[in-house]
Amino acid sequence: MGTEIEKKYRVSSGEAAGLRDRLRAAGAEARGEEFEENTLYAGPGLEQGNRVLRLRRVRGGRSVFTFKESMAGEAGIKRRREDETAVSDPEALAAILGALGYTPAAVYEKRRETWLVAGVEVVLDELPFGQFVEIEGTEESILEAERLLELAATRVEPKSYPQLTLEHGTRRGALVEIRFEKGEHENG
Repeated sequence: MGTEIEKKYRVSSGEAAGLRDRLRAAGAEARGEEFEENTLYAGPGLEQGNRVLRLRRVRGGRSVFTFKESMAGEAGIKRRREDETAVSDPEALAAILGALGYTPAAVYEKRRETWLVAGVEVVLDELPFGQFVEIEGTEESILEAERLLELAATRVEPKSYPQLTLEHGTRRGALVEIRFEKGEHENG
């Protein structure tokens, strides 16, 4: 069992550009960009909203299946149990989940840019409903990176991407989805 510890901020395009400049100035290592389609499932054991099953398909063929469960956190820092595994056949996994009573509940697309600096992972995420920065590491290293990258005054986003998807997405029966405009994801 792994534990994810992170802090998320909502940023404007200008703030994201400034952050990239500060990352470069701090000697951060750029780890690349990805385009993702994330499918969240509903079903047995997930009814209370503090547990998530997610199947992430990354352009280029990589897929990851994740279980997350919320834990108590402080000062805008989220703590979650997180167990992940690579998936070689995401369609087969989706069929297995369906046979077990799990159904797609939400789908969201995301562009992700990953950086490593000062012992933490910093990601710049763009979703159809906004831009965000996440810092993942220990609580101490997150706060140190926040200081280094001048994010202390930046608005903390308490909601998860699944919650924001439910708020901003389009309902199609039992499924809520939010995607970039057609062709818009070609750049990511």
